[in-house]
Amino acid sequence: MSMKAVIFSDIHGQLGALAKLMAQPADAYFAAGDLVNWGRGLEAVGETMVRLANGKPLYVMPGNHESARDIETFCTQFGFLNFHGVTAELGGVRFAGLGYSTPTPFDTPGEMSEDQMAAALIPFSTYKPDVLICHSPPLDTPLDQIHEGLHAGSRAVREFIEEHQPAYFFCGHIHEAEGVVHQMGRTRAMNVGKRGCVLEV
Repeated sequence: MSMKAVIFSDIHGQLGALAKLMAQPADAYFAAGDLVNWGRGLEAVGETMVRLANGKPLYVMPGNHESARDIETFCTQFGFLNFHGVTAELGGVRFAGLGYSTPTPFDTPGEMSEDQMAAALIPFSTYKPDVLICHSPPLDTPLDQIHEGLHAGSRAVREFIEEHQPAYFFCGHIHEAEGVVHQMGRTRAMNVGKRGCVLEV
């Protein structure tokens, strides 16, 4: 059985970009964080997403611009599925998702330490996901590079990918790396950004 998923991140309140992404037919949609800035404006984003999802499941995780509580309330209000620290199986494909980023200089609401990130990823090791989606990219890779010599990803995310090798990994967070694809052993890893990605498996 095959399935098609649209995966995107870092909309930051840009409803036009969101509408373009969700105009693509899919079996499920995954929003990998930072739908808005500083948790503000989720109502307008939710209304757009409900209208365009056509009843298909829509999985949402917090980026660093939303708190877990923000996303929990948002998902309850609009009938979306909270995908922060949880798993889902679609068409025989195992997905796992974790929001938040490691600490930023901006003290945004959705941040956790490397130790917290590593602890949150542990349950996924026994689940063995085919697809891992995190807001934060793996540290010191092309996916988290802001500019030459400056990286802002997560060591815990990188270590999980290297050890468990899901078939696919998707992230956002670092806008400068949007669209970058990087092979990490057997894992095809991509920073989807607001351009998004269509995954067919």
